Formats: sequence, C-alpha cells, structure tokens
Amino acid sequence: MTKPLSKLLLLTLLSFPAFADQQSINLSAQHAQLIGEKIWQNEGAGKTSNLTVWNKGEAFPSFGIGHFIWYPAGVEETFIESFPALLAHLEKSTPLPPWLKNEDAPWKSREAFYQQIKQPELDELRTLLQATIPQQVEFIVMRMEAALPKILTHIQDERKRSKIEALFYKVANEPKGVYALIDYINFKGEGTAPKERYNNKGWGLLQVLENMNPRSDNVMNAFADAADTVLTRRVNNANRDESRWLPGWRKRINTYRP
Repeated sequence: MTKPLSKLLLLTLLSFPAFADQQSINLSAQHAQLIGEKIWQNEGAGKTSNLTVWNKGEAFPSFGIGHFIWYPAGVEETFIESFPALLAHLEKSTPLPPWLKNEDAPWKSREAFYQQIKQPELDELRTLLQATIPQQVEFIVMRMEAALPKILTHIQDERKRSKIEALFYKVANEPKGVYALIDYINFKGEGTAPKERYNNKGWGLLQVLENMNPRSDNVMNAFADAADTVLTRRVNNANRDESRWLPGWRKRINTYRP
C-alpha cells in the first residue's frame, strides 16, 4: 500500500513553472510517479486491488490510478469512457496483452467481473497498471492541457471567457495548482460534455471555475470551496442517491487546500 505523501513533499514536488507562457507541462518521471501516487491514494487508497474495480451501483468497471472507465458492450452512460484512450497511450511505450485490445470490456456484469477478479488476466492488468503510473499521469496531464481551450469554446460571452481563463491560470500558478487541476479533471472531467449533467447542471472543472470567488484571499481555498459547491449540487440534482460518495469527495478536494 502506498503511503500518503507529506504536505511538505507535495508542496515541493508539485511546484512547477507558471503557465503564463502556455507551454506544455513537462514532468520528470519522478514527479509523475509522485503525483500518480497521490492520485492513486485519492482514488483507491493506494491499494493494488483498487486498480481494478467495479463499484456497486455502476454499470461498468474502472481501472488504474484514475479509475478510468471501460464500458461493456451495449452500455452507454453519461460518463466519458477513458480507459480505451489510456490503453492507446500506454501502448506507445508498453506492450499490451492481446485481450486488452478489445473494444469493449469483456465482462457483462459486476458479478462476472468479481468471479474473475483473481484470474491471470486481471492479475496481469494490475501488474501493468502499477508499473505504468508515470505514463498514466502523462495521460492525465495531456487531458488537462487540452481542457482549457475545450472549456473556452463552450463559453459564448467574451467577458466570462476571459474570467474563466484568468482563474485557470491563477490556480495553475499556485504551488498545489497543477496537482489540483490535474486531479480534478481526472476526477470529474472538464464539465463540457452535454451528457454529464443532472438537471442541466454540470460538475466538471468549468463549473468549478464558474463558481470560484475571484476576490478570495486564498486561491486554493476558493477552488476547493467551489468544487464542494458543484459536487454538493450534483448530489442534490442526481436521479439516484449519490450522497454516500460526498464525504469521500470532500476529503479529496480538501487535499487541494494550502
């Protein structure tokens, strides 16, 4: 089990150059490993067994440090499927077992998945995912780098677009800002997918930036407070009971605070 990183270590390792020049984020393998371990801790308590899970109440399994979703055949939900794209990224540097090249997840139900949880295929997958933490972080960073232009194209009002862009960079320039942005996008997405809505209200990064207090004395507290607001709203608007997840979500977003 991976031990949680100390606050001082996180502040040291997650402090990257400012985004003002909009250059790509280049992480060393060590930085990527440490960020990945923190995300793994957030998503799965750092346990190897939690690299391959099928949560109760969900119609799909999820994998890796970021719990990337893989839909079985015939399943279509509101959440963006991300595991096939991760596999395509991993394949650039790591040979994949042939069975992972299927378009759809090979299990038809949660029961079937857990009947095979100790079979060689899933053991092989857990080993692969534990060995490729830096590559998984690279994948998450790529998603974050693409997030801002994607978010801005969904905002018609020029003043609002400028405000959202300014807040994005304001967060990114904080010592824990890059970590928070990476983690939240992986955690709840960009907030631009039309299907990722309850009662026409999203819960992704766009909605967090929209709800930030731009006059707050502390940027990271403002970011975490806004995340709490949109996730609480999601629970209140959901067409199923998601309240059991809210305490864990709040614990996670509190790691973004100074």
